[in-house]
Amino acid sequence: MVLRWLRAGMLGMVALTALLYVVVANRAGDQAEAVRRTHESIEDIVAAQEHADKAMNALGVAIRADAETLIGPGSDFTNRTTQVSTLLTSAAEGNANKDEGLRDFQFVQGQLTTCVQLANRVASAGQKCMSAPHALVPDKKTKDPRDKNKVDFTGGLIQSLNDLAVNERTALEQQGRTHWLNPHVLWPLLTVPVAVMLLLVCGTGYVVAHHFRQYPSPALGLALLLTASVAVTTCLRCRDGGADEWVMAIMLPLLVAAGALTYLGFKHRLAEYRFPPLMRRQT
Repeated sequence: MVLRWLRAGMLGMVALTALLYVVVANRAGDQAEAVRRTHESIEDIVAAQEHADKAMNALGVAIRADAETLIGPGSDFTNRTTQVSTLLTSAAEGNANKDEGLRDFQFVQGQLTTCVQLANRVASAGQKCMSAPHALVPDKKTKDPRDKNKVDFTGGLIQSLNDLAVNERTALEQQGRTHWLNPHVLWPLLTVPVAVMLLLVCGTGYVVAHHFRQYPSPALGLALLLTASVAVTTCLRCRDGGADEWVMAIMLPLLVAAGALTYLGFKHRLAEYRFPPLMRRQT
């Protein structure tokens, strides 16, 4: 009876490790993908800032040019602002602030559209109109009169892009602290079943050595080793961003093999108690 309970306990730990592996790998993979998208979003916003800065410089060149020969704000300004719009659209796909972040992206897109519309009026309004979008691009944020702190998204286009990048970096830090990517949570969660399994293997070795006067089956040690390798690999892979498909294809068969080895490790010892009742009476 004790051996059956020990076998059931070890099989349960193997099954628990398999369940934890599937859940943790999937959740960590989702979180890692979200972190990757947010990181790419930040890179797009930074690139958009660079293009906006170059668009401002191109707009300055257009202002200083001959108004009679100038058609609109110039092709360089148009190309740069188009790049900014494209990068903002791409960055919005990795938005990590949900509804609030979506509103921020929409606001910056609207601010960009206003800059372009004002700049395009130069063909009819002349140099005077060009000063309006030129001021709108690099303006600094305004301060709250109550606490004198600067208010986000109250400056020009470049400053708003900077505010957008700051918000996304804050969200990225929060994503990196999620439980599914936190080694302080993953290691205890996945190593506890292995530790319990180690105790069960030691208990089995004690029973077999003292009651059967034999060595425990090496299959039990190998099953423990396979289970521990899956747990450790899962912790390491989730730290790096989740398990790949080929990793999952290897880990699950290893746990199946650990379960089979556990069963075989107890098979011969339990078979020694399977005597018919008649043989027991004759003995």
